[in-house]
Amino acid sequence: MGDRPRVATRAEIVRLARTWIGTPYRHQASLAGVGTDCLGLIRGIWRALYGREPVELPAYTRDWSEASGSETLLEAARRHLVEINKADVQPGDILVFRLRLTLPAKHVGILATRTTMIHAMENAPVAEVALSNWWQKRIAAAFSFPGITN
Repeated sequence: MGDRPRVATRAEIVRLARTWIGTPYRHQASLAGVGTDCLGLIRGIWRALYGREPVELPAYTRDWSEASGSETLLEAARRHLVEINKADVQPGDILVFRLRLTLPAKHVGILATRTTMIHAMENAPVAEVALSNWWQKRIAAAFSFPGITN
């Protein structure tokens, strides 16, 4: 297991996520300024908040969820994060998305403001983008990091 969680604020999470803006997309990577994928961004923020990651992540392919049909990302989020109601999200919370409504969830981002999120997408660097209707319709679940305060 990872180090004991410390108390962090939502503003700190957003600040940390913004330090990743501009980091190139690299599948399975998780190093600010060098490379990351969407999950790598969450992993990097976890390490900044708590130290070690709670588990060693196995290798995964870009099509892992389509190939297996399982909700691997949601199951992992439920083990390590605090699930919250999607209607109650606040800046600093983690949004989990279904890029196709009929497929398993396989994308994550950090809510930065009520109308923007920070995320990594293939072929683009980490960016803060509008949480448009397209994205809002695809939110599968929402989570907070453990031990977060306002």
